[in-house]
Amino acid sequence: MRAGGILKLAALVSVFFLAVFLAFQLLEMNMDFSLGNVFGSMPVEEGPTRLDRYKCGLSKPCPEGHFSFKMASGAASVVGPKICLEDNILMSGVKNNVGRGINIALVNGKTGDLIKTDYFDMWAGDVNTLITFLKTIEEGTVVMMATFDDSASKLNDESKKMIGELGSSSISTLDFRDNWIFVGGKGIKTKSPFEQHIKNNADTNKYEGWPEVLEMEGCIPQRQE
Repeated sequence: MRAGGILKLAALVSVFFLAVFLAFQLLEMNMDFSLGNVFGSMPVEEGPTRLDRYKCGLSKPCPEGHFSFKMASGAASVVGPKICLEDNILMSGVKNNVGRGINIALVNGKTGDLIKTDYFDMWAGDVNTLITFLKTIEEGTVVMMATFDDSASKLNDESKKMIGELGSSSISTLDFRDNWIFVGGKGIKTKSPFEQHIKNNADTNKYEGWPEVLEMEGCIPQRQE
């Protein structure tokens, strides 16, 4: 076979393979376009875009006729306590309305509205100011208490009795630098289920000289009367 014939044959073979290659490329493009149209027209189910958030960051919502709350005691003598009710921060270090001792928020038991907040230094303060405050609490008021640093050194029998009448079971055993959080009410007939207490114990303390922070959340029944 002449050299010219061989070159022509090679050229034809090259053209053939090039044509086959281009054909497959076009076919692949058409398939992609068709599949894109098919899948593009199908509804896409989207997953949840966010986790549900409940009032005060609770793990689940409260039933109708209840107030959502979450609270924490102070951490050593560094971070103050925090009290939240119905997604409203009542007391915290950021609000600059907490202090050493017993921190108290009073709430209207029917509406959930904040009545007043205050804190009482039970290390260097006067327990009589706490007693006077407790005597002003009106029937049907929700009382929320959280400790910060030392909240027991100045407590006496009268103040402990008055807090016990608000529904506390642990106030009689509250000692130096114990952590304690409590929700009770004026006129409550039973002991409150909303209370936590941890002793200051050198063998178990999380911080040097102080026990770990206490946290509590729950649903307070709204006063109906």
